Amino acid sequence: MKKRECVSGDLYLSEAIMIDDLKRKMVALGWDPTFEKAFKPFQESGFEVGRVAIENRDNYLVITEKDEYPAEVTGKLLFLADSSTDLPKVGDWVVLTIFEDEKKTIIHNILPRKTKFSRKVAGTKTVEQIIATNIDSIFIVQSLDYNFNPRRLERYLVMVYEGGAQPVIILNKADLCDDSKKHRIRIENTYKNIPVFVVSATTLMGIEALKAHIQEGYTYAFIGSSGVGKSTLINKIVGQDLLKTSEVRDKDTKGRHTTARRELIMLTEGGLLIDTPGMRELQLWDGDEGIEDTYLEIANVAENCKFNNCTHTHEKGCIVIRAVENGEIPRDRYESYLKLQKELDYLSTRQDQDKFLEKKKQEKALHRLIKRYKKNDDKRIMR
Repeated sequence: MKKRECVSGDLYLSEAIMIDDLKRKMVALGWDPTFEKAFKPFQESGFEVGRVAIENRDNYLVITEKDEYPAEVTGKLLFLADSSTDLPKVGDWVVLTIFEDEKKTIIHNILPRKTKFSRKVAGTKTVEQIIATNIDSIFIVQSLDYNFNPRRLERYLVMVYEGGAQPVIILNKADLCDDSKKHRIRIENTYKNIPVFVVSATTLMGIEALKAHIQEGYTYAFIGSSGVGKSTLINKIVGQDLLKTSEVRDKDTKGRHTTARRELIMLTEGGLLIDTPGMRELQLWDGDEGIEDTYLEIANVAENCKFNNCTHTHEKGCIVIRAVENGEIPRDRYESYLKLQKELDYLSTRQDQDKFLEKKKQEKALHRLIKRYKKNDDKRIMR
């Protein structure tokens, strides 16, 4: 009897250890009480949960507390999706049915997203493209060669802030710059609340400090133009050549798109990284709050402006214009602010127009359906 109790105790202990290990893996994947609360109704119905690691054209790779599985979405989820933004993206926590025998999963739903990074799709269509979701911090990579562009950095910051993640600025390729310290001081003076790392993936300068910034259970995405060295940096952090890299062109320092898809990478030391394709065309999708956070010096001065809904462009007595004239606000920052604000205003107008046209299209379709129904109904009465 004592022997049986001992075995039973060992089994309970083993089961408790296994459950604890599974919980630790979920936390390492970025699971937190917010997602747990959202998943509870699905859990009570017998569903399981996982996180999207890779998004392909029509299928996914999902990581669960037990294993990795290829996955597809249900027909219902496809039918109910108004656009691609309603379908799973890298970083999403998704509601699953797992078929262990077939080693595959079906995605039924997406848990509410805490943050996202998105842009307007390239071209003329006014459509949102979500790059990745549930990101805690986004590393904006700029290279300290001819690719360095403060205006592009501002654009990235607007998008990061708008999506709800915390930005970190990485100045890469310090080995190709004679005065990386000057660039760092300039960036730190402009963005006092944003961590700045000066690194070189070639000489490994600053890599250990960057690795120390990454914490277990947190998700970090790397964004930046093609050729700034995102994939190389991730390879150095991981400690192996996990992602493909390519040389930049000597004549203009621009690189090819070596990363063709988004991918969630788990670090053995803790933390999760998302590599993203290089972005040559970076159009804003939204940014009302993001633009204020990016241009804090302008937002702080504008709070005391005596005009309601001031555009800060021509109004006589505008305190922002006066601050620019006095040198309190750098003119290049002010002009960049106006340019992005104009772009956001135009985008908002386009979005409203598209919504109106889509509503009219739906109303016409409904009208045709009702007309056809009445016509068929009249034919039945005539008979």
